[in-house]
Amino acid sequence: MAKYITISCLGPRPLVIEADTPAQESVERMIQHWQNQMNQVLPDRPDLIVLHEACDRPDLGRYPQDQKLAYYRFRKNQIRDFLAGVAKQHRCYITYPAHIEAADGSWRNAMQLIDREGQVMGVYHKNHLVPDEYNKNHILYGKEAPIFECDFGRVAAAICFDLNFDELRQQYAKAKPDLIVFPSMYHGGIMQNYWAYSCRSYFAGSISGLPCTVITPLGEVAAQSTNYYSFISTKVNLDYAVIHIDENGAHFLKIKQKYGTKVKIHDPGFLGCVLLTSESDDLNVKDIIAEFGLELMDDYFRRAEESRCMPGRIEL
Repeated sequence: MAKYITISCLGPRPLVIEADTPAQESVERMIQHWQNQMNQVLPDRPDLIVLHEACDRPDLGRYPQDQKLAYYRFRKNQIRDFLAGVAKQHRCYITYPAHIEAADGSWRNAMQLIDREGQVMGVYHKNHLVPDEYNKNHILYGKEAPIFECDFGRVAAAICFDLNFDELRQQYAKAKPDLIVFPSMYHGGIMQNYWAYSCRSYFAGSISGLPCTVITPLGEVAAQSTNYYSFISTKVNLDYAVIHIDENGAHFLKIKQKYGTKVKIHDPGFLGCVLLTSESDDLNVKDIIAEFGLELMDDYFRRAEESRCMPGRIEL
């Protein structure tokens, strides 16, 4: 059945706060900053709001390192709790990417996921740090890559520099989440598209000062913010499957003849595959796959590789 959700991504530049600003005033300004930002997308009634990496860190041009750490320690959970209140009031999930201090005094570059009840349902710690994050900021490397089970689907996370490393991408390619969220200061360019395509997942990137994006499982841009507005909201359908054209293509016309507008078969061109989605309240993609004997693209690739490895099929 059609499973539409609305995703909002916010990527404003870091808030400028002068170094001599008292800590509590800095926190209050940051809360007001994010209230103003979210006011731009809350009318769209998003299911998920994605904020950029280190979202509550003041602009480093005015805020020296020692004051930043003092601000973090004073801030504690104030901004997270503010976001939790917004999540509960508006019945949406919100990512809270921030530097957090553990009980033992060590630091993490983290993304906490707040649910519709305003509760933290899980946390992702950035696995692949820029070296100076450890050398200068004493942030420890994360080692887990959890999948968050939301009421609309399965969500994974990557933060900024993570996007350059195949180890994490391959974990998600196996897990196949419905959506990967990407809070960042770095855009990633084609890596965004490749992660979405290789993981067969939607991809929502919130990048400070650069275009925010929502990418489809075929690696196509579904929505992108502009130089004028640093936010986007868009609907995506999570009842989907990526299907290779080979052998399956013979069934596409029959599917359309039977179900018409209840089914969408989108061809991006050049990839040899389509995105199959259900647009109906009484039909889901798994039903269509079973009815017409369709084969998922990864299963097709796996069958092709198994065929290659059968005895006598590889040249001597």
